[in-house]
Amino acid sequence: MRNFFYLVLISLAACHETKQIEEDYTKYVKPNIGTAHSRYFFYTPAAVPFGMAKLAPSTNGSYGNIDGWEAVGYDERHTSIEGFPNFHEFQIGGVVFAPTVGTLQTQPGKLEDPESGYRSRFDHKDEYATAGYYKVLLKDYNVTAELTATDRVGFHRYTFPKSDSSHIIFDIGHRMGESGPVLDAEVKLLDSNRVEGYVVTKPEYVRKYQSDATVPLYFSAVLDKTPQAYGVFTDSAVTKGEKAIKGKGAGVYLTFKTSEGEQINIKAGLSYTSVANARLNLETEASNLTFDQAKEKAIATWNEQLGRIAVEGGLEDDKVKFYTGLYHAILGRGLASDVNGAYPKNDGSIGQIQLDNNGKPVHPFYNTDAIWGGYWNLTPLWALAYPEYYADFIKGQLLIYKETGWLADGLAAGKYVSGVGTNFTGLVIAAGYNAGIRDFDVNLGYEAALKNEIGYQGRVPGAGKMDVGAFVNRGFSPYILNDDKGSRELTTNGSQFGTSHTLEYAFSSYAVAQFAKALGKTDDYKQLSKQAESWKFLYDSTTKFIRPRDINGDFIKDFDPSAPWVGFQEGNAWQYTFFVPHAPEELISRIGQDIFNRRLDSIFTISQANIFGGGKEIDAFAGLKGLYNQGNQPNLHISWLFNFSGRPDLTQKWVRAICNEFYGTEGIHGYGYGQDEDQGQMGAWYVLAGIGLFDVKGLTAPNASFQLGSPLFNKITINGKTHPFVITAENNGKDNIYINEAVLNGKPATEIPYQDIMKGGTLNLKMASKPFSK
Repeated sequence: MRNFFYLVLISLAACHETKQIEEDYTKYVKPNIGTAHSRYFFYTPAAVPFGMAKLAPSTNGSYGNIDGWEAVGYDERHTSIEGFPNFHEFQIGGVVFAPTVGTLQTQPGKLEDPESGYRSRFDHKDEYATAGYYKVLLKDYNVTAELTATDRVGFHRYTFPKSDSSHIIFDIGHRMGESGPVLDAEVKLLDSNRVEGYVVTKPEYVRKYQSDATVPLYFSAVLDKTPQAYGVFTDSAVTKGEKAIKGKGAGVYLTFKTSEGEQINIKAGLSYTSVANARLNLETEASNLTFDQAKEKAIATWNEQLGRIAVEGGLEDDKVKFYTGLYHAILGRGLASDVNGAYPKNDGSIGQIQLDNNGKPVHPFYNTDAIWGGYWNLTPLWALAYPEYYADFIKGQLLIYKETGWLADGLAAGKYVSGVGTNFTGLVIAAGYNAGIRDFDVNLGYEAALKNEIGYQGRVPGAGKMDVGAFVNRGFSPYILNDDKGSRELTTNGSQFGTSHTLEYAFSSYAVAQFAKALGKTDDYKQLSKQAESWKFLYDSTTKFIRPRDINGDFIKDFDPSAPWVGFQEGNAWQYTFFVPHAPEELISRIGQDIFNRRLDSIFTISQANIFGGGKEIDAFAGLKGLYNQGNQPNLHISWLFNFSGRPDLTQKWVRAICNEFYGTEGIHGYGYGQDEDQGQMGAWYVLAGIGLFDVKGLTAPNASFQLGSPLFNKITINGKTHPFVITAENNGKDNIYINEAVLNGKPATEIPYQDIMKGGTLNLKMASKPFSK
């Protein structure tokens, strides 16, 4: 009998282990959510976490955009696909492959007239997308296209009908997504089944912040079938039988005779440094890998990464929102270095990352959109579950600093692409150090972070913060009206957005001040701490708003707290008055606790009617005139401020409401209605809200801790395979949203130290339908 029970226990343990191993988190990932009016880099299902190869269909990517940020690429509302680009990043796009059948066409055509080009109609019922894999039927050609990827290799599998005129178009020399105009391109057919080439682009943000730079993209693609005919083209001008072509609009086409259901596979090695390294990336990662093996490997990678935060219980839709948000948070800001450690330097040359004893690079190098707002979502999430990526992100930024003398705000293949003209990279480095992520050159990191806060002489536009000299010398950045949208972020004696800059620079100064204190840099600490108080000079006690001051130091006249862009980047005084994340207690004291709570609570009550953003207006900037805007960075901490004003129940109430109402599971209603998800930021916010942990101070304060919110799930396990931290929410449910008791490792708690989470432990919450009252 004893042996029988032993066998039963072993069997149960084995079943439990098997269940853990086989847990498929990708089934909850729905990349099509929020794709109506989304950014070019947003929709890339065929990719691995933080990868270089990011494959997806494009519906209007060939249209490009005017200023480099507008929605373009894949839109849920469109009904035709124009091909499958291999590169999707902030300010990066291109290298398009497209399978067709019948009459050869070499331009994508227009949405309103699919027959005008090689694009094809499709139905969403014939489309499937998840993390690591994409599939669609191109109706006009009866071709099924499938996509997957490794880190640096894109895999295409096209299933053709019976035809003597099956084609694959390699459209290399045209604008795509956020790439900006094409300056040059070259494409060649080699060895009968290898196509290689490059395209040189000029993204709009590169044009603005590093005007002499370009972004080149390289590829080397191998097919498993030899074409029966081939040729080259420039736009619509086709030359049969030629194997190479150079210049804007350049491309190659291959023609095949196919049987019914015949598959043609393409493996495309990608690189930002050279065709040779694209070929090396292909050989190293995928020489012996089939499409199905690559797909299986990609999905396994996603499950490991997504599974670092495992949730149980709760609603199915909430799991979909949660894991789709987590997918976006670890999809963006992808690799820019090759398998051999080559990486694109800022000056356009090729750099070399140090190699270890096995000849492998000691860390990667990454692209990134600006980190503006990311300290409330991305970096805390990286710190919790992906600290190795956080460390590598810092190391890559320090490569740029060593080369140029400045930290970058954003990077596209090593080139400056400042997001909104600020720069929080120093804060990211300081917060990483503060959290114990110190696997980088700390002295160099501190030097770079300090210079980012106080350095202004010779500052380059790509480093952002061009008005930091005014901030350092005056104690604030004056509001200067500037109708020229192209130069608003480049003025030095103040800024159109001087008020929000002052608030932001004060916050980052605080973060680096803590870094300085930890390293014993007393004088730096004093200067930075003084800068951190600059927000007080902009606080108007008569209106109880943060208010712009002009070049003379006077409050501007005719002050309208609802007016966006007047002193405030992408927001207004209603929204930015709460931007004192490093000193919320002081802000609350100045406003008055009761007034603060009534004002903030009423803001959410009113904003709920607009779905906490811009209502159902489909636009990235919807909500800029409102009292609150969940769809943009400046507001992302506001719902958590009640934890500092004696009303944590209101944080629990409103965060839960935002999760339920602002976030959706549809193409149009995903992250608000067509608002900018910003390369994982909105998704990461939902993840943190979903587990009920958020730090208003962005892990910058000593003994960094998370404040509590209302978790969406009954059980949450963070880092389950290393040092499990388990959160349980007893009696959790739709109506039971309030925390009546919180016990951390057996002791009552009101906040959760970051280090306690990383060591592993338990947080037990008791939920109720009414707020806790003492």
